[in-house]
Amino acid sequence: MTVVVGQDTAKTRRTLNVGSKSIAYYSIPAAQAAGLGDFSRLPAALKVVLENMLRFEDGKTVSVDDIKAFAEWGAKGGKNPREIAYRPARVLMQDFTGVPAVVDLAAMRDGIVALGGDPEKINPLNPVDLVIDHSVMIDEFGTPRAFQMNVDREYERNMERYTFLKWGQSAFNNFRVVPPGTGICHQVNLEYLSQTVWTDQDQNGQEVAYPDTLVGTDSHTTMVNGAAVLGWGVGGIEAEAAMLGQPISMLIPEVVGFELTGAMMEGTTGTDLVLKVVEMLRARGVVGKFVEFYGAGLDNLPLADRATIANMAPEYGATCGFFPIDDETIRYLHATGRDEDRVALVEAYAKENGFWRDANYAPIYTDTLHLDMGTIVPAISGPKRPQDFVALTEGQNAFRREMEETFKRPMGKEIPVSGTDYTMESGKVVIASITSCTNTSNPYVMIGAGLVARKAAALGMDSKPWVKTSLAPGSQVVSAYLEAADLQKDLDAVGFNLVGYGCTTCIGNSGPLQAEISAAIAEGDLVATAVLSGNRNFEGRISPDVRANYLASPPLVVAYALAGTLDINLATDVIGQDRDGNDVYLKDIWPTTQEVAEMVEATVTREAFLSKYADVFKGDEKWQAVDVTNQKTYDWPASSTYVQNPPYFQGITMETHKITNLENAKVIAILGDMITTDHISPAGSFKDTTPAGKYLTDRQVSPREFNSYGSRRGNHEVMMRGTFANIRIKNEMLDGVEGGYTLGPDGNQTSIYDAAMAYQEQGTPLVIFGGEQYGAGSSRDWAAKGTALLGVKAVIAESFERIHRSNLVGMGVIPFEFTGGDSRKSLGLKGDETVSIRDLEGVKPLQNVPAEITMGDGSVKSITLKCRIDTEVEIDYIENGGVLHYVLRNLAQAA
Repeated sequence: MTVVVGQDTAKTRRTLNVGSKSIAYYSIPAAQAAGLGDFSRLPAALKVVLENMLRFEDGKTVSVDDIKAFAEWGAKGGKNPREIAYRPARVLMQDFTGVPAVVDLAAMRDGIVALGGDPEKINPLNPVDLVIDHSVMIDEFGTPRAFQMNVDREYERNMERYTFLKWGQSAFNNFRVVPPGTGICHQVNLEYLSQTVWTDQDQNGQEVAYPDTLVGTDSHTTMVNGAAVLGWGVGGIEAEAAMLGQPISMLIPEVVGFELTGAMMEGTTGTDLVLKVVEMLRARGVVGKFVEFYGAGLDNLPLADRATIANMAPEYGATCGFFPIDDETIRYLHATGRDEDRVALVEAYAKENGFWRDANYAPIYTDTLHLDMGTIVPAISGPKRPQDFVALTEGQNAFRREMEETFKRPMGKEIPVSGTDYTMESGKVVIASITSCTNTSNPYVMIGAGLVARKAAALGMDSKPWVKTSLAPGSQVVSAYLEAADLQKDLDAVGFNLVGYGCTTCIGNSGPLQAEISAAIAEGDLVATAVLSGNRNFEGRISPDVRANYLASPPLVVAYALAGTLDINLATDVIGQDRDGNDVYLKDIWPTTQEVAEMVEATVTREAFLSKYADVFKGDEKWQAVDVTNQKTYDWPASSTYVQNPPYFQGITMETHKITNLENAKVIAILGDMITTDHISPAGSFKDTTPAGKYLTDRQVSPREFNSYGSRRGNHEVMMRGTFANIRIKNEMLDGVEGGYTLGPDGNQTSIYDAAMAYQEQGTPLVIFGGEQYGAGSSRDWAAKGTALLGVKAVIAESFERIHRSNLVGMGVIPFEFTGGDSRKSLGLKGDETVSIRDLEGVKPLQNVPAEITMGDGSVKSITLKCRIDTEVEIDYIENGGVLHYVLRNLAQAA
């Protein structure tokens, strides 16, 4: 259990009576009455952080001045970037990021033993839930046997990882694992784990209520903000520190208010709404900020739609997208099976402590936007960025423009597919996937997809034969209501059979295409397309055979599978023929809003949630049969290609090192704008010709058993070789070359990994140059770990995304930003430069420092960089070599 460690002061501690029960809480109105400031018009999202300050105020880590700073935030119009120490109530992980996190904890136990400490000191102090959801891959699809075959294959591929995670569950306190085949972590979190108001015992044994908060090792942890649970994604590095009692150092954020008015029109979905929200907020610029949704439109927005909007906060760049507690929150908590006493507590606490949204809710915001939901139209987004909103009526024109301007390929080139009677051409949809927590958590769009399938099947329609179709719900509850509505058989009829419960296509586990289709795409150098109900469509993420990826609602995914191409105006063109040869249009198979609502009302029941989550930690027979030891330190298997003892803590001492100047560093890569963590550390498949593939084949692992980068994140040897290895990344040091290549010390083209190892042998430090929004996308810590292990000491970019900047610091890599209009382009960088950065001894957070770039011709350019070490504690992290080294030394010293 988590211990509430704040001072038990009469100033802010109060008692709340709910029914027959009394419970303590920390009162914001009491803090205001005590003269600590006016907090009455703070946004609810910020009040959650303020309550955290009240509860943990100890005069040291959290001071009274920290609390007063929130009143100053309001008085200054929503700005007061003071550094604070924030402690979330719990941590959420998934297996792709969870395995390396548990690897780090196991390695830290070895490290603290080496420092003379007790391995039991390395234990989560806060509750940690890890949901295995990223492993299942779509090998089998379109048949009734798909689910069982994919699950069986999942266990075959991942038994080493599962054994390791189950060991972690027995070795560490406060650590639970939700077995494979249960659902996606964010949906399990939304539907079951989260409570909106958390309760626990303090150091005196008294029960205390406080806002449910968390950080998660996945960027879409933000989904739960739809249920007024403040959570966001961090790298595994930061999450591990939080588990071990290290507060999260952050600046009091700006809060952008997003006013929603009106109601959704007939024929539109929550997915259409979120794609417009992503476009608007990306254009406004909300990186590092909270976004809070408010306005009369929330009265017309079910919590499922709110969760969809909150889920995609990483896509619009915000730390979180928060919805305050209101009547809809209470309805949802009851409907999803939460304990009735908990539901009553949530309502009473929210009203008593100033968290409740009603008609009079009017906070101060840093900035505001407005959207009338009545203006939303059906839409898709793509071909490679979530913010690239395209109205459905413009889908065909937009795709043809992309062919001409982005892909620079002609339309109409047809390539026969061996053994079939059809051809492949650019624009054809080869993957149509109902996938991801973003939309499969939403019964309105899932029932909508089922109804589209029902109407299509009744007309005798089917998905086109070249389309790989799949249905991967985010929880078993989805299957329960699809079965209750008798819609699963209709989805099966058009190819959308259940393939597994997990992220699948959205994380890149789409599995291989039919070999003949893949060969035709390669032969014609075609732009094949994918349509998925996910949140990410970055280059090289979904499938190596697919260049153009489009996000869409589940009903539209089904419709595109029936049409088989993006080269169509889906809104108005014929999408196929019925069994009698009559033309069928989208309007002929699209359900009405009333049809969907009535079926949701009838089939999405409280009983389904109670039933499906009754034994959520039990797992199937395969999970129960996984056998583990009870050792407190892990016996690292030398032959494992999945789990290896990482080098971070080997040979660690208590000695730290002051930050010093960077001298004569070489450039390993020059990268463009919107370089995502998928570019830096891809999650999907890889070939035997890559450095990672060669490492595995050298150890007698066949390409069929490679699995994915994501599944091998417990092995640093694989992941180092996979860093900057995305098949679509472009290093501007090379002309027109795609993939993870650079120039080595000898001036010849080679892999980034091989070049980095050659520079390490010479003792040469490395830098990377980037453009805007460097490190967008997933929270994956391996994008920073891999960067550090390659010997990169600094990343210099025009701007950074929040999580990746923090992860770089957490691994001891210093981020710098250009100033004064300088950029890689304005400086004419080619990659043959030498870089020195000075004045780093005694550097302060956000300090400007001088840098010298010696060009290939010997000339020198002097520029000024902003050091993006943002807080004082991050200075300590860098001096320790990373946040985990900092925590480890502190724990060893305390022992």
